[in-house]
Amino acid sequence: MIRSFTTLSLCLCWLGISLAEEKPQLPAADEHGWRKLFDGKTLTNWQSTNFGGEGVVSVVDGALVMRQGEPLTGVTWKGAELPKVNYEIELETKRIEGNDFFCALTCPIKDSACSLVLGGWGGTVVGISSINGFDASENETTDYLSVENDKWYKVKLKVTDTHIQAWLDGEQIANVDYTDKEISVRIEVEVSRPLGLSTFQTVGAVRNFRMRELKEDK
Repeated sequence: MIRSFTTLSLCLCWLGISLAEEKPQLPAADEHGWRKLFDGKTLTNWQSTNFGGEGVVSVVDGALVMRQGEPLTGVTWKGAELPKVNYEIELETKRIEGNDFFCALTCPIKDSACSLVLGGWGGTVVGISSINGFDASENETTDYLSVENDKWYKVKLKVTDTHIQAWLDGEQIANVDYTDKEISVRIEVEVSRPLGLSTFQTVGAVRNFRMRELKEDK
């Protein structure tokens, strides 16, 4: 048995094939350092999040579409390790159907994580969950948005050593100095870590999802 395994290993090595599992690689960066986290064609590096009661996740017309769940549907990153600080994310998202959040972007913050929620708590609240245990509906980032169905919204999130910042259609909606604050996520989206997207009883879509690392002094 040992001799057979050794012979097989030698044959595979001769063919340039390794028995060791290949580690996933980050998508290639463009000239500006941006890496596409979603290629617009497949769910490569993503896995449907096991919330229980989740809807179907699929790719439609270049967008990642999360069908309505009871209550949550989403995807979680299963690719190579991502930066936990000093990075920025950009994406476009829209609500197709429903009356609650159509995009909750859960992302790493050093050894913790937070979620940028768009259209939560009945469809209008935007903000970051959670800061010192307070949700996006009740902390310093709480804001309101009159969401239009089938309208694409441009989202930008930046995480540095000291701040979490977010923009919606170019307007800053959050600027949190978290140096002395506790950052966390709601227990329902713990399974979205380290990076994930989710919707709540709503059909949402995401496209042009990309990420790049920042220099520490930026």
